[in-house]
Amino acid sequence: MTGFAITPPDVPALAIFGSDQTFPLRRVFCVGRNYASHAREMGADPDREPPFFFTKPADAVVPASGTLPYPPATKELHHEVELVVALKEGGADIAPDQALDKVWGYAVGLDLTRRDLQVVAKKEGRPWDMSKGFDASAPCSPLQPVSCTGHPQQGRIWLEVNGQLKQEGNLNEMIWPVADVIAYLSRFVTLAPGDLIFTGTPAGVDALKPGDRLRGGVDEVTTFELTIGSR
Repeated sequence: MTGFAITPPDVPALAIFGSDQTFPLRRVFCVGRNYASHAREMGADPDREPPFFFTKPADAVVPASGTLPYPPATKELHHEVELVVALKEGGADIAPDQALDKVWGYAVGLDLTRRDLQVVAKKEGRPWDMSKGFDASAPCSPLQPVSCTGHPQQGRIWLEVNGQLKQEGNLNEMIWPVADVIAYLSRFVTLAPGDLIFTGTPAGVDALKPGDRLRGGVDEVTTFELTIGSR
């Protein structure tokens, strides 16, 4: 082969706090219902369910700042605030006691969901892709390296909308902690440097409307602020 038929697309990347460098993104994995409170509000039994995963395109990751466009084809855009894990190394069948060694750093992001499309997809047994993997569906703060945050095992995770607290929980309430999530996911795919993992959201998910101002974070990791744009 002598070259590409078209100009290769840019490599998606995430900002790094306090650095001119960026973190290149390979894949984005998301854990569903990883907080018992959220599992219950979605009608699931957190005591019986092993972790399950869905994906978003890497270029769905955008800065969690400024004004975020309200996506098309939905009237029910829901917020889900999450701790985000960035991997510097990968592998298959990773042992839980080695999993945190693979982590480069942490951020806070939103798993934005077109809930009305997801409800229809669930009811009709169809894939969730268009409810989860749309453009700008994964706004994310700049990454904080492990050297700054350590590996957060507990700490408040929260989201305010227009100054009103909507979501609040603690990282120690995860059904599957970060190390277990990495290890379990590596049974299904070979993880690699540049992979991101959104680790689940606490209860309180709700609809957003144009003009809403969001502020969220994980204590001792970072915070973000953004506004939802017009339809």
